[in-house]
Amino acid sequence: MNLKPLGDRVLVKPAPKEEKTSSGLYISSGAQEKPQKGEVVAVGEGRRDDNGNRIPMDVKVGDQVFYGKFGGNEIKVDGEDYLLLRADDIYAIIEG
Repeated sequence: MNLKPLGDRVLVKPAPKEEKTSSGLYISSGAQEKPQKGEVVAVGEGRRDDNGNRIPMDVKVGDQVFYGKFGGNEIKVDGEDYLLLRADDIYAIIEG
Protein backbone atom coordinates (compact mmCIF):
# COMPACT_ATOMS: atom_id res chain seq x y z
CA MET A 1 0.00 0.00 0.00
CA ASN A 2 1.30 3.42 -0.91
CA LEU A 3 -1.14 5.91 0.62
CA LYS A 4 -0.07 9.19 2.24
CA PRO A 5 -2.73 11.08 4.23
CA LEU A 6 -2.75 14.84 3.73
CA GLY A 7 -2.64 17.54 6.39
CA ASP A 8 -3.83 16.39 9.79
CA ARG A 9 -5.35 13.13 8.58
CA VAL A 10 -4.43 9.70 9.91
CA LEU A 11 -5.03 6.25 8.38
CA VAL A 12 -6.03 3.65 10.97
CA LYS A 13 -6.48 -0.11 10.65
CA PRO A 14 -9.47 -0.83 12.92
CA ALA A 15 -9.16 -3.67 15.42
CA PRO A 16 -11.30 -6.72 14.60
CA LYS A 17 -14.90 -6.60 15.84
CA GLU A 18 -15.58 -8.36 19.10
CA GLU A 19 -17.20 -11.72 18.33
CA LYS A 20 -17.60 -12.90 21.95
CA THR A 21 -18.67 -11.28 25.19
CA SER A 22 -16.35 -11.39 28.19
CA SER A 23 -18.39 -14.35 29.48
CA GLY A 24 -17.83 -16.30 26.23
CA LEU A 25 -21.17 -15.80 24.47
CA TYR A 26 -21.01 -15.22 20.71
CA ILE A 27 -22.37 -11.91 19.40
CA SER A 28 -24.34 -11.98 16.14
CA SER A 29 -22.81 -9.95 13.31
CA GLY A 30 -25.78 -7.53 13.36
CA ALA A 31 -25.24 -6.76 17.04
CA GLN A 32 -21.47 -6.29 16.88
CA GLU A 33 -20.41 -2.71 17.50
CA LYS A 34 -17.91 -0.93 15.30
CA PRO A 35 -14.47 -1.02 16.88
CA GLN A 36 -13.24 2.23 18.39
CA LYS A 37 -9.59 1.32 18.54
CA GLY A 38 -6.99 0.45 15.97
CA GLU A 39 -3.43 0.85 14.77
CA VAL A 40 -2.09 3.92 12.97
CA VAL A 41 -0.66 2.85 9.60
CA ALA A 42 0.01 6.26 7.96
CA VAL A 43 0.14 9.87 9.16
CA GLY A 44 -0.07 13.19 7.32
CA GLU A 45 2.44 15.99 7.85
CA GLY A 46 0.11 17.95 10.14
CA ARG A 47 -2.00 21.02 9.59
CA ARG A 48 -0.64 24.56 9.39
CA ASP A 49 -1.20 27.35 11.92
CA ASP A 50 -2.20 30.91 10.98
CA ASN A 51 1.45 31.77 10.21
CA GLY A 52 1.90 28.81 7.86
CA ASN A 53 4.00 26.75 10.29
CA ARG A 54 3.35 23.00 10.49
CA ILE A 55 1.83 21.76 13.73
CA PRO A 56 3.41 18.33 14.44
CA MET A 57 1.15 15.31 14.77
CA ASP A 58 0.60 13.70 18.18
CA VAL A 59 0.47 10.17 16.73
CA LYS A 60 2.94 8.11 14.71
CA VAL A 61 2.81 4.94 12.65
CA GLY A 62 2.41 1.90 14.92
CA ASP A 63 0.52 3.70 17.71
CA GLN A 64 -2.55 1.94 19.09
CA VAL A 65 -5.32 4.53 19.44
CA PHE A 66 -8.91 5.07 20.54
CA TYR A 67 -11.03 7.14 18.15
CA GLY A 68 -14.56 8.51 17.92
CA LYS A 69 -17.34 6.08 17.07
CA PHE A 70 -18.70 8.15 14.19
CA GLY A 71 -15.57 9.96 13.03
CA GLY A 72 -13.67 9.47 9.81
CA ASN A 73 -14.38 7.80 6.50
CA GLU A 74 -14.22 4.08 5.86
CA ILE A 75 -12.07 3.21 2.87
CA LYS A 76 -10.83 -0.01 1.28
CA VAL A 77 -7.24 -0.33 0.06
CA ASP A 78 -5.92 -3.55 -1.48
CA GLY A 79 -9.01 -5.38 -0.15
CA GLU A 80 -8.38 -4.24 3.45
CA ASP A 81 -10.69 -1.95 5.45
CA TYR A 82 -9.23 1.24 6.91
CA LEU A 83 -10.51 4.41 8.52
CA LEU A 84 -9.29 7.85 7.42
CA LEU A 85 -9.59 10.22 10.40
CA ARG A 86 -8.66 13.77 11.27
CA ALA A 87 -6.18 13.94 14.14
CA ASP A 88 -8.92 15.60 16.26
CA ASP A 89 -11.03 12.41 15.96
CA ILE A 90 -8.35 10.44 17.85
CA TYR A 91 -9.00 10.62 21.59
CA ALA A 92 -6.09 8.70 23.10
CA ILE A 93 -2.95 6.70 22.46
CA ILE A 94 -2.87 3.31 24.18
CA GLU A 95 0.48 2.92 25.93
CA GLY A 96 2.04 -0.20 27.39
